[in-house]
Amino acid sequence: MKTLFTTTVLASVAMAGAAFAETNACLITKTDTNPFFVKMKEGATAAAEANGIELATFAGKYDGDVETQVAAVETCIASGAKGILITPTDSRALVPVVSQAREAGALVIALDTQFEPADAADATFATDNFKAGVLIGQWAKAKLGSEAANAKIALLDLNASEVSVDYQRDGGFLHGFGIDIKDPTDIGDEDDPRIVGHDVTDGSPDGGRRAMENLLQIDPDINLVYTINEPAAAGAYEALKSFGKEEGVLIVSVDGGCPGVKDIGAGVIGATSMQFPLLMASKGIEAIKTFAETGEKPVNSDGLDFYNTGVQLITDAPVDGVPSITSAEGLEKCWG
Repeated sequence: MKTLFTTTVLASVAMAGAAFAETNACLITKTDTNPFFVKMKEGATAAAEANGIELATFAGKYDGDVETQVAAVETCIASGAKGILITPTDSRALVPVVSQAREAGALVIALDTQFEPADAADATFATDNFKAGVLIGQWAKAKLGSEAANAKIALLDLNASEVSVDYQRDGGFLHGFGIDIKDPTDIGDEDDPRIVGHDVTDGSPDGGRRAMENLLQIDPDINLVYTINEPAAAGAYEALKSFGKEEGVLIVSVDGGCPGVKDIGAGVIGATSMQFPLLMASKGIEAIKTFAETGEKPVNSDGLDFYNTGVQLITDAPVDGVPSITSAEGLEKCWG
């Protein structure tokens, strides 16, 4: 099986016409269908061209596809890549192979999702995912006002692996809403009666719809929905609509892609925390160039174990005490 995956990845590089230069790098994303990773690839490709770096790109077949990502890292090692940018689909399972890459002399930078432990990579360029969750939690609490005490909350997470980006956003949202999150690395250990339940979406519209349907079966009076990302939010909205419940339910999310920002304007999503994947990727390429030329590695943001690429709350229903910009303003910035 491993040989098959490796062959597939190698074939994709050959078709892309990658002829590795003196400084070559790899970008490995979770999938090549999620718009977030499409934008990340766009940023990495433009930065690589600007910096004279030959870039090979790889992607899993689905969110959670560890084997293909492992095979991609192995291919990058074999090619002598100077740097590897990776959004790990499993922040624990990929640690051994990225350790091999570092031992081979490659600079490994995680994008968007931290490894566990974080220092399994040389650096991480990411949103402060916990803060992204806190912002939408604070907004939802303020938006509901006194009714926050009677909220019925559905949480639509990523997958059963509970990778860092998943529990950070989920826990941040709950913390922002004022709910005790117990173990911050464990999803679902809360005992607050306002939580109807958690379900997984794989970060996709189909998954969001399915998870929302499942939770509505538990309690049809859900009035607040947290989603791991905007594709899942779009699916959740479709499920609510099919049940005739799209009115009076707040949906909050994280990503800030142009489609998601448009969903803010359309009233599908109440608020979302915008990330900047293009910046993550372009900064990653610049770090690889610096490393190739000087041996210098990136430095974390003050007080954090990663380089913070920023987060911005987007909503057309601003609340006191939670800084935000409108969807019209967000469309000018989405994923820049």
